[in-house]
Amino acid sequence: MATTPQTSTFSPSPRRRSRPVVRGVVAVAVVLGVVAGGAYAAGVGPFAGGAGGDDGPDPAAMREARAFLADWAAGRLPSAAGRTTRPGTAEQVLQSFTAGLDIEKPRLTAAAEPKEAGDGALAVPFTARMPITGLGTWTYASELPLRRQDDGGWKVDWRLSLVHPRLSDTAKFRLDREEAAAPEVTDRAGTPLTGEEHPSLAPLLGRLAGDGAGGEGGARGAVELVDRASGEVRRTEAEFGAKAGAAAKGDEPARTTLDAGWQTAAERALGEADGKNAALVALRVDNGEVLALANSPATGFNRAASGTYAPGSTWKIVTSAALLMKGAVRPDDVVDCPKQLVVGKEFHNVETSEHPGATFRKDFTESCNTAFISLRGKLADDELGQVARTYFGVGQEWHTGIASYDGSVPVPKDETEKAASMIGQGRIQANPLIMASVTATAVSGRFHQPSLTPGTEDGTSTRPLPEGVVGQLRDMLRATVTDGTAHVLADLPGEVGAKTGTAEVSEEQDNNGWLVAHRGNVAIAVVVEEGVTGGGSAGPVIHSLLAAEPADPS
Repeated sequence: MATTPQTSTFSPSPRRRSRPVVRGVVAVAVVLGVVAGGAYAAGVGPFAGGAGGDDGPDPAAMREARAFLADWAAGRLPSAAGRTTRPGTAEQVLQSFTAGLDIEKPRLTAAAEPKEAGDGALAVPFTARMPITGLGTWTYASELPLRRQDDGGWKVDWRLSLVHPRLSDTAKFRLDREEAAAPEVTDRAGTPLTGEEHPSLAPLLGRLAGDGAGGEGGARGAVELVDRASGEVRRTEAEFGAKAGAAAKGDEPARTTLDAGWQTAAERALGEADGKNAALVALRVDNGEVLALANSPATGFNRAASGTYAPGSTWKIVTSAALLMKGAVRPDDVVDCPKQLVVGKEFHNVETSEHPGATFRKDFTESCNTAFISLRGKLADDELGQVARTYFGVGQEWHTGIASYDGSVPVPKDETEKAASMIGQGRIQANPLIMASVTATAVSGRFHQPSLTPGTEDGTSTRPLPEGVVGQLRDMLRATVTDGTAHVLADLPGEVGAKTGTAEVSEEQDNNGWLVAHRGNVAIAVVVEEGVTGGGSAGPVIHSLLAAEPADPS
C-alpha cells in the first residue's frame, strides 16, 4: 500500500487529505518556543485572601480558564487566543492542531479547582475529548497555566504543552489515516459524486457516506507523536477504526442533498477568485438543503462550513432585521451617512464615501457603516445576538451531516465593540454556510437548519420573522443589486437580491470580500480571503454560478 506524507502548516492553508485506499499522513507543525506571560503582581498570590491562602483560588482565574476552553471548543480561535499571552502564536497553533488532525467540535472540561504552579502562577487541569472526523474520539488530560497580569487580570500563559503535554519544540503530532474502500456517494438525484470530478468533496466523502465518529465503513487511523527533525514515530497516542479486513458497509450508496450540476458550477465559479483562498455555499431557501459546497484550494480545510470569519457588511441583514422588528427604523427614515464616526476609535465607510441625508434603504444598498453604527443605541447590548440566535439560528448547534462551525455573536464588551458588531466586525464570526442560511432566512422568513445529508437531527428552535420585515429585507436586497454595491449581478435574469461585505482582518492583511445573494429558491454566500471588496472579488464568483445555473434545482 502506497504511503503519502502530507504536512499541514501554521497558517490557515489547507492540508491535503488522503485518497481512498491510500494511506495519508498529516503532520501538525507548531511554532517553537515558550514565551513567559505578563509580570506577576508582587505580593498578590493566586490564593490571596486570609493567611496561608485559606480563601482559595482567585475566581477570576478560573473564569478565564473556562472561557479559554469554551472559546477553543466552540471554534472561536481568535477569541481563545486573545486570552493568552501570545495571541498570534496561540491562534496559529490551535488552528493547526484542530484542522491538521481533523478534530471537530472538541469537548474540553476543566477540573473544579486549580493548583499552584510556582512563581504565583496557577495550573488548571482539564480533560480534552477530541472527535476526529470519521475515526473516533481522542481523549487525554492536560493543564492550563494561568498568570496574573500587570492590570490584575489573568491570562493563559501560552506554551505548546498546554495543547497536549507531549507537544514540544522537538515533537509534533500527525494523523495516519487509512481508508479500506472508496465510499460511494450520490447527489440528490442519484448521480455519483467523486473526488476526481468534484475536488472540494474529496475530503468530505467519507463523512457523507456515514463513516461518522465511530470509524464505520472500514476507516482506520492513528494519532502518532513524531520527531520534528527526522519524522520518526516516537509513540502512538491513539488508534481508531475497524480491524484490517473488516467488512465495509452495505452496497447501497449514500445519498446527499447536493446537486451535481450546481456543485460542478460552484467549483468552476471559484476560479473567478484569482487563486485566492475562497469558499462558497449554495442552499435551498425552502428547506436548507445544501446544493453545493466548494473551497479553493479544493482539498484540505473546509472554509465553507468550518471557517471562522468576520462576516462584515453581509451581517447588516441581521442588524437590519433587529432594527426593523423593533420599529427602531423604517426603510424611508433618514439616517445620515457621514464619512467617519468615532466610537472609541474611528469607523469609516469603504473608500471613505458619504451620503448626506440618506434613507435607511440607501444606507443598506450602499453599505454605509457609519449610519448603521449611529443606530447602535436603538438595540440593547445583547439584542443583536438574541435576534441572530432566535430568528436566524446562529449560535445554536447545527447537525449538517459534516463538521461545521455554527457561528458566534458574543455580547459586546464595550461601546466600541458594540459599534463594530453592528457592521459584522468585532467578535462576530460566521462562514459561507451560516451566511447562506442567514440570507435564506431573511427572504423566506423562517430558519431551516442547513444539511448535506437527508434526515439529519434538528435540535434547533427558532421563531419566524414578521412578514412585513421579510418584505422590507427582500426589497432592500433587490435594491442593492439594481442601485447599490451588488450591481455586478444586475445583468442576470430573475429577481436577484444581494448584499456585499468587506471585512477587516488586520493592518497587515487586505480585507476579506463577501457577497450573499438569492434568486428563486436558492441562497448563496461567498467569501474571498484578502479579496479587498465584496463586489470586486466575490461578485464575479456568484455571477459565474448563477449564469451557469439559470434555473432552480428540482
